[in-house]
Amino acid sequence: MKTTQYVARQPDESGFIDYPEAEHQVWNTLITRQLKLLEGRACQEYLDGIEQLGLPHDRIPQLDEINRVLQAATGWRVARVPALIPFQTFFELLASQQFPVATFIRTPEELDYLQEPDIFHEIFGHCPLLTNPWFAEFTHTYGKLGLQASKEERVYLARLYWMTIEFGLTETSQGRRIYGGGILSSPKETLYSLSEEPVHQAFDPLEAMRTPYRIDILQPVYFVLPELKRLFDLAHEDIMALVRQATQLGLHAPRFPPKAA
Repeated sequence: MKTTQYVARQPDESGFIDYPEAEHQVWNTLITRQLKLLEGRACQEYLDGIEQLGLPHDRIPQLDEINRVLQAATGWRVARVPALIPFQTFFELLASQQFPVATFIRTPEELDYLQEPDIFHEIFGHCPLLTNPWFAEFTHTYGKLGLQASKEERVYLARLYWMTIEFGLTETSQGRRIYGGGILSSPKETLYSLSEEPVHQAFDPLEAMRTPYRIDILQPVYFVLPELKRLFDLAHEDIMALVRQATQLGLHAPRFPPKAA
């Protein structure tokens, strides 16, 4: 497993996590900036979730506040985790309708981008859509499949997750919109993903699983759902049969240069 400079903050006996004022200020900067950028760019289901969560702007929310809303909406909750967790733990959590949240926030030096998911990425990027039954169902199914999958199969599943939950776009009656948490929590990717520069490909789960990606660059290709409900429908298809098919067909050539050594 990779190492990280970040250390998740521990709660006190009552479950309360005390963040220093400087970290609340980072949260305030991030949420204020992103909410402005997402106007007319995020899908309505996400914006509805933001409204339901009622995230504070002046401080990092406590996990209990998030749980009250998610449990009432879809039965989900968030689970406090260290900065990086193994695949196995990740799938176990999703399979039990718990979304992992690392209780640290990026430093001001890494305001625009950091490689490991922090509390802003997890709560602002992903939790709003966990109030949506279609998205919640797909994420739950994904966790259950990952738990039973082999190591090789998990790599194909990881690509599906990357191209949907992290970096997915969807068509709407208002035009193309963002639903992937990796885009929603990144100012640069928010603007870039909807521009003319990257490839926009109609969503096909088999193609998504066969498309290589790098985590440290703007994505060269985004898969676009016909509507968000497509995720719910996908949850009821034989995803593992698609994984086997993708394994036989192999990967597409990457649309990006190899990482410098």
